[in-house]
Amino acid sequence: MSNFRIEHDSMGELQVPADALYGAQTQRAIDNFPISGLHLPRPFIRALGLIKAAAADVNLSLGHLKKGQAAAIRKAALAVADGQYDAQFPIDIFQTGSGTSTNMNANEVIAHLAVAAGAKVHPNDHVNYGQSSNDVIPTTIHVSAALTTSEQLLPALKHLRKVIDKRARELKNTPKTGRTHLMDAMPITFGQELSGWSAQIASAIERIEDALKRMRRLPQGGTAVGTGINADPKFGPAIAQQLKKLTGVKFESAENYFEGMAAQDAAVELSGQLKTLAVGLMKIANDLRWMNSGPLAGLGEIELPALQPGSSIMPGKVNPVIPEAVAMVAAQVIGNDVSITIAGQSGNFQLNVMLPLIAHNLLQSIGILANVSVLLADKSIAGFKVNKARVNQALAMNPILVTALNPVIGYEKGAATAKQAYKEHRPIMDVALETTGLSKDELKKLLDPMTLTKGGVQGK
Repeated sequence: MSNFRIEHDSMGELQVPADALYGAQTQRAIDNFPISGLHLPRPFIRALGLIKAAAADVNLSLGHLKKGQAAAIRKAALAVADGQYDAQFPIDIFQTGSGTSTNMNANEVIAHLAVAAGAKVHPNDHVNYGQSSNDVIPTTIHVSAALTTSEQLLPALKHLRKVIDKRARELKNTPKTGRTHLMDAMPITFGQELSGWSAQIASAIERIEDALKRMRRLPQGGTAVGTGINADPKFGPAIAQQLKKLTGVKFESAENYFEGMAAQDAAVELSGQLKTLAVGLMKIANDLRWMNSGPLAGLGEIELPALQPGSSIMPGKVNPVIPEAVAMVAAQVIGNDVSITIAGQSGNFQLNVMLPLIAHNLLQSIGILANVSVLLADKSIAGFKVNKARVNQALAMNPILVTALNPVIGYEKGAATAKQAYKEHRPIMDVALETTGLSKDELKKLLDPMTLTKGGVQGK
């Protein structure tokens, strides 16, 4: 038996693998774009299948498809959405900028499955009825990003914040040396330090949730150029309602299809918020790396969970592998955002022509941020141990505690006392006894690290 069959499209005939569920237009794209080996990801194919299923339901209700056709298309499209045919979507992400190849890939696979089930279905005339790649692909970006963010990223961030808050409560009475410019500063508690991380994550959640309002507005119904040519005027709003039923996400029809197709501002906005989150996660990861550094020649304030050997040549070495992974994810997301920003500028007149790139990078950023946030919570923050002896030793030697004496002895005498403590490598308490004229009991009260974490004027 031949390994190929002959398929045809408007440009003529060509060979397609005998066992492929796609047709000629997909094969042309496979042949035309052997570039990266990267394919549009599972969340995108899922959303595309859901849109085709919703379209079948809507077209049936509007009288544009027969019952048997709609049922066969819907069943096949939901199977595509469920991931049963991912191998039948082999087109490179670096393809036609509208994503027409991938839209036709879906149309051909769904039509093939529907025909095999006994329905008379054509990929363009029936599966794609009332649609254009120019509104389907932007809509798929919105749906896939909204679903993945709602189902994966936001729960991951809420979990991360919950773990941070739990550790902050546990360590609310554990003071440590604060640092500015990487130099010793006034004391804070571990709980206070972690509260800053928690607030960063809370702000990121708030920003992302706000951006999702725009991502839930769908341009489906604009067809070729935004005018809705060859689509029932009721089609776009009905698609949004049907997708809401299928997913539970509050999708709505965009007020202006021209914006949703010609521009990708909502995707650029969401990517920008993901970048902001990435910056925050890198800050947290680097704090953990510094606090864990050593354990002997670094800060050594905490000990992160030991997860794997850290060196192929140095026995006993353990590295902060999760924070390092977080930092690399952050770098990737920041890079993805640059690409999405450039892609977002590539809307010419009625269509953006870098849609597959936007889809790939946006969904990758959402996915890896979700995954690494859970790892950061569960494999770093939840289990680190505080080296209290090391932390307390640093606090006792910290000359910057003299700041608390400013209201009593003045800045000049405080500076001289701190410099002497630095020079002689002596605890600030011992030097202050000699330079300030204050009693030991007064100094203990004024220089108590835990008291100093509460702010205000000491001794009042």
